[in-house]
Amino acid sequence: MRVASVPAGHVYVRHCSAPEPDGVRRLRDPRPNGAPSTSQRWWPPVMLDPDWVSSHHDDFDVFHLHFGFDAQSPAQLSQLVETLRRHGKPLVYTVHDLRNPHQPDPAPHDAALDVVIPAADHLVTLTPGAAQSIRSRWNRTATVLPHPHVVELPRLSRPRPRRDRFRVGVHAKSLRPNMAVLPVVRVLADTVAELPDAELQIDIHREVADPASAAHAPHLLKALEEFADQGRLTLSVHDYYDDEQLWDYLASLDLSVLPYRFGTHSGWLEACHDLGTAVAAPDCGFYAQQRPCLTYGHTQRGGLDEESLREAVRTAYEERPAPRASARQRAQERDALAAAHRALYASTLQ
Repeated sequence: MRVASVPAGHVYVRHCSAPEPDGVRRLRDPRPNGAPSTSQRWWPPVMLDPDWVSSHHDDFDVFHLHFGFDAQSPAQLSQLVETLRRHGKPLVYTVHDLRNPHQPDPAPHDAALDVVIPAADHLVTLTPGAAQSIRSRWNRTATVLPHPHVVELPRLSRPRPRRDRFRVGVHAKSLRPNMAVLPVVRVLADTVAELPDAELQIDIHREVADPASAAHAPHLLKALEEFADQGRLTLSVHDYYDDEQLWDYLASLDLSVLPYRFGTHSGWLEACHDLGTAVAAPDCGFYAQQRPCLTYGHTQRGGLDEESLREAVRTAYEERPAPRASARQRAQERDALAAAHRALYASTLQ
């Protein structure tokens, strides 16, 4: 079976495939205009263009949508759906995000979901809570399949670095719209200061300090620098990590705090589970249904529940080390996921 996955190169999609050939072949991501020939970039996805579908419909049997349609209007998505139907190609959609973490206004993503979810021949999602939301909002049933490992399997067997101190980390990345960094950092700085042999590390991408960047946030950076000058945290401003740098960073933490106000699921949480780093996740999505994690109150409407965040940090401090996935467990899970996708694709083609 030939599958046009949008995208194919994302780690989630790659790890929903069997390591060895199993009768499912995913097409390579077409290179977007302007991307160099050596690039692994898959965005913006070329396969979302109805003209691409019309030109390549003989090359695939199933169209599987995951990510990358943020810039598509409802009209464009409707045209994509109509083109797939005209060529007799079933549409599978994995609902990763019920609320798009990159969009401060939920309306555009809601409008996109209102096109794709009713039109899909089969729906997949990652947690029972998300499946219930899909059932309530669209009266559709979604198959629940877990998120696969994010870290490559050989790295899962590597021991964690030995540390004498308890390190709490927040990675603010490039300040996605769903992040509320400063309120979380204030609580963490106070809480960590009360714990013996504990430290707080804040990471942020260099573009946040760049006046020419859309992510420029001088007021936040100034506040973080003041905390650092007071000795209340360590601030690291750096370029994007590659995978190995990111795994080293996550493995250096005892607790990674996700400063999100809205969202649904998290690949970051999965990577922490792979590496044995505890996670404190907000209660605004379905993070706690993905993998074992600590939860604190944080929503766009209700704001931050400071005491629950303090309690999550104290619990991580007292109960360390955190549970960690084993390479064997993750390999078995990946095999099961590949088999489930193979069966799903076969059922859509009957």
